[in-house]
Amino acid sequence: MTTAANVRVSIGDIPGLDPSPLYTVIPQRTPSGIPQVVLPSGHTAAHLTRFKDVKAVLMDSSFSRSVTNTPDGPSFLPTITPPELLINLDLPHHPRLRALVTSDYSANAMGALLPALQDLVTARFAALRAADRPDLFADVLDEIPLRFNCLLLGIPDEDVPYFRPSARIVQIAARDDVDGLVEHFFLVYNYVLDLVGGKRPVRPEGLIARLLAARDRSDPPLTDADLAGLVLASVLGGDQNSLSVMTKSVYALLAAPPLWQRLVADPDVAPKLVEELIRFIPLGRMSAFPRVATRPFHSSEGDLAEGDLVYPNAFLANRDPEVYHEPLVIDPDRSGPRHLQFGYGMHHCLGAAMSRLQIETVLTRLAAEFPALALDADPATLPWDDGVLLRRPTALPVRW
Repeated sequence: MTTAANVRVSIGDIPGLDPSPLYTVIPQRTPSGIPQVVLPSGHTAAHLTRFKDVKAVLMDSSFSRSVTNTPDGPSFLPTITPPELLINLDLPHHPRLRALVTSDYSANAMGALLPALQDLVTARFAALRAADRPDLFADVLDEIPLRFNCLLLGIPDEDVPYFRPSARIVQIAARDDVDGLVEHFFLVYNYVLDLVGGKRPVRPEGLIARLLAARDRSDPPLTDADLAGLVLASVLGGDQNSLSVMTKSVYALLAAPPLWQRLVADPDVAPKLVEELIRFIPLGRMSAFPRVATRPFHSSEGDLAEGDLVYPNAFLANRDPEVYHEPLVIDPDRSGPRHLQFGYGMHHCLGAAMSRLQIETVLTRLAAEFPALALDADPATLPWDDGVLLRRPTALPVRW
């Protein structure tokens, strides 16, 4: 007897889920034998793809991010970003700033916000049921990470139409209009500067207000640039990044009905199913930022010297057959080490617990309240945003 629990679904069975890489593989290897790729910026980088090597690089704080964020530096992005952003900081600055908000993004802190998240889901499900042409993306998913993030940060709802369209464009990071991209970036960045500089109001119960109250107790005191670097990461990542992973997770289940039926029949599988989906799903068309070695480093494929550029490919590491049996099969019962999709070490994704909570909550509620949910279109025909940091379907017409 064939059941939802024993039907095998491969990543290749889901149209469009896998991105095409932004890098170009070249035949030349480093002097020590490591494969190489050429980044969109034109720089050649050592290409590490084995799980143990990628994890080791991500955990090693001696690899520098800041030196890549320079004019004409090695990057997937078409332009540089402010140096105070968390993604650009090295020791000692990154842990000093990150420590200010680590507890606010912990699993316990997210759990305390679960009732508010449930209320958001209830409201969006009501909108879905009332829609003439139900679209799971527009009616439900597109609103949940946004509103949850605004609640956490203390951003007024009336500000959303001002900054959010530009935030999406920033995460797409297209190369066809760099001047326009920079304009949109600085609209969002200057908006955040206004929040932390007191030029725009924030809700008194939010994270931004708490950071403002504590800025002078930090050693050294927090500058507007310090605060903007923290808050901008949340304004962009807590909304757009969470939305991308959530949307592709839901899409994957609906495009592979046996997986959806497994969740409906066994709601307790949701946490493991979410982790398995995240293992497959990068945010966009890159899986990690390139780094520069500041000291010699040994990998299983060869040695890196001080000054060498490396791309630790978490996307391929998460499919390492030495670590994951049948790595292209979506197996909600899989056991083994935690994937690298949220990174590791110092630059581990600040919003990992938030993203997990939102995806698991939405999936379990959908399965309970819409067990017959199905896509109302051929998955291969759905429109997608396809950017560097943001890649997801932009419509999910459904029926039930």
